[in-house]
Amino acid sequence: MAPLKCLWWPLVTCLLVTTSWYGVCALADYREDPSLYNIGVGIYDATGPVAGVNMMGYANPAQINSGLHIRLYSRAFIIDDSQSRLVFVSVDCGMMAQLIKLEVVKQLEEVYGSLYTTENVMLSGTHTHSGPAGFFQYLLFDITSQGFIQETFDTMVTGIVQSIKMAHDSMTPGYIYVTSGELLDASINRSPTSYLANPEEEKAKYEYDTDKTMTLLKFTDVDGNGLGMLNWFAVHPTSMNNTNLLVSGDNKGYAEQLFEEQMNPGSLPGQGKFVAAFAQSNCGDVSPNIQGPLCQDSGLPCDMYASTCNGNVHWCWASGPGKDMQDSTRIIGERQYNKAWELYNSDTFEPLSGPVQFAQQYINMDNYTVQLQDGTTGSTCRPALGYSFAAGTTDGPGAFDFTQGMTEGNAFWNMVAGLLGEPSQEQIDCQAPKPILLDTGDYNYPYPWHPHILDTQLGRVGQLAILAVPGEFTTMSGRRIRDHLSDTLTAAGVSGPIPVIAGLSNVYTHYVATWEEYQMQRYEAASTIYGPHTLEAYMQQFAYLATNMVQEQAIPPGPSPPFMIDDQITLLPGVMYDAAGIGYSFGEVIAQPYPMVYAGETILAKFVTGHPRNDPMLGRSFLLIEHMVDQDTWETVATDASWSTRFVWERISSLLGTSSATVYWDVPEETPEGIYRIVHTGHYKTLFRGIDEYSGTSNTFKVKTSLSKAPSICKVSKRGANKEFWSR
Repeated sequence: MAPLKCLWWPLVTCLLVTTSWYGVCALADYREDPSLYNIGVGIYDATGPVAGVNMMGYANPAQINSGLHIRLYSRAFIIDDSQSRLVFVSVDCGMMAQLIKLEVVKQLEEVYGSLYTTENVMLSGTHTHSGPAGFFQYLLFDITSQGFIQETFDTMVTGIVQSIKMAHDSMTPGYIYVTSGELLDASINRSPTSYLANPEEEKAKYEYDTDKTMTLLKFTDVDGNGLGMLNWFAVHPTSMNNTNLLVSGDNKGYAEQLFEEQMNPGSLPGQGKFVAAFAQSNCGDVSPNIQGPLCQDSGLPCDMYASTCNGNVHWCWASGPGKDMQDSTRIIGERQYNKAWELYNSDTFEPLSGPVQFAQQYINMDNYTVQLQDGTTGSTCRPALGYSFAAGTTDGPGAFDFTQGMTEGNAFWNMVAGLLGEPSQEQIDCQAPKPILLDTGDYNYPYPWHPHILDTQLGRVGQLAILAVPGEFTTMSGRRIRDHLSDTLTAAGVSGPIPVIAGLSNVYTHYVATWEEYQMQRYEAASTIYGPHTLEAYMQQFAYLATNMVQEQAIPPGPSPPFMIDDQITLLPGVMYDAAGIGYSFGEVIAQPYPMVYAGETILAKFVTGHPRNDPMLGRSFLLIEHMVDQDTWETVATDASWSTRFVWERISSLLGTSSATVYWDVPEETPEGIYRIVHTGHYKTLFRGIDEYSGTSNTFKVKTSLSKAPSICKVSKRGANKEFWSR
């Protein structure tokens, strides 16, 4: 570890690594008050391309994005005790990638020197399945996106770095409080038969088959003014299903918006000082689609072991509590927000008190030796995916004839997979009872398909311990590693430890099931790529980190991971050119909004547009909803980051390069009466001049608050919008 000892540094050094003397050195000293920390929070746009790029999460090649529901953000929290500093970042993305963390730290080191490193910077993904793909350095994750997408990678890196810089610049002395509470109506277990395979005495310790506990941190300055909120709650952001084509932060993204809106009155999304992050935890088998899986062709229950309807998975999927996927996203988001708001304003907090510490080590997960409870040893395996990986889940079914729970292969798929390379007998034995579909650990063309060197990382703030785990732990896997770490920290001298799992952190490695769940070989087990002893390996590794961290013992860095950005292949064509079409100009309004709309209804305008991939509008907006304050003054009341808007792009002709963009505004009930207009800004690409910006403005329209009799055109518009985009 490389602890920050700012008080020992010469003034010149301190000024070089901070934006001002008050950035670090004039702040609180933990040694004088163990509950006083230096705290910084920051938020920045990390959305990426919103059209023409595959979504990351469902691995559905047909899910090519075509617009924007709400923007994605990076939210950073810096905690410092004057001796050591920890950074935790929660990003609205599918998961964190090793390449992104390495590049983020590289850029931070160029500005701050050794202040921020791979050891003390934690990056975690919320796991939305509605963000752009193509940001990994391992081939398997980029197959459906047709390779590496530079725009996605660049935007995510920029968003994360900028959020950390904002947190760095905002540091101030303050306090951190922790509390927790149960949220019962936002999640179900999507693999209940696997959960039931765990030991009876272990299951008897818990009332539910998913973790219902939300653990929440409240950040304040020394005067008690709120700076930020960070919570961990286990649930998949898959309320938006695999038919959604609009980029979205899903239920956690909406919960974040609601909390920040409440704490930043009058601010637009992503622009307030208070930062609220709804981070991910052990969500591996946890679904927000609480109506449960049904056969969509018959309405009957799916087979509970194989998740099939008449023998196949295609018609077996689960639904959320709403009338469509946007409504389900709203409901599950609101429930997380309501619980967080209740906890934030409760009187059940205890202050965090004690040192800031961190421990990190790279390990080779191909052959990590594990000490088993019976006194024998086991080992992890080279990565491999089982047959049921291809079956998908009840949140997003897979394809072909794969089903969940497959413990045997078949000759046809063995032959197909064998074209890539057949697994050795040693690998077959190591991964058993998983029938190997893809032996990815031995696939290295054109570069490795899966990671071998993993980032394991642990952070401590007083009694709180953050486990930055590189994957999706199932409910029981999360419970076991938390309990094990709590015992380890207690034995090392930490009083009343509070361990939390930060899922999908630093590098993505699919799932982590318990040994018992692994025997069932449902999707989560088939996607436990390092074999049946994966969980035991992580339990052993994080206990090692915890013991040495508390005792301040040096930890060897381990083998260095590859940095393969120069090896990446991209097969997705870029934008060739845009054309407005004969007789049209970019930004021209081809469908004007109706002259009057009632609050609670939907209004739209359609524009001649260029391809959104020309510029992701980082930190900006493709649309503005403006309210006329006086004759010459307009006030922005909503952007493309707002829940009430949607930006929908359509390529009319690929040959001619013509496109249109439709802006929808669901006028909130509380909208004041007045005159409004819709503004669209974008970029178009020419064959010779490069990329140019354009803008267009709609006619004005009136918003009325009375709903006694809304115009029929508004009602049709609203129904059409729901039918078109949120049909499931």
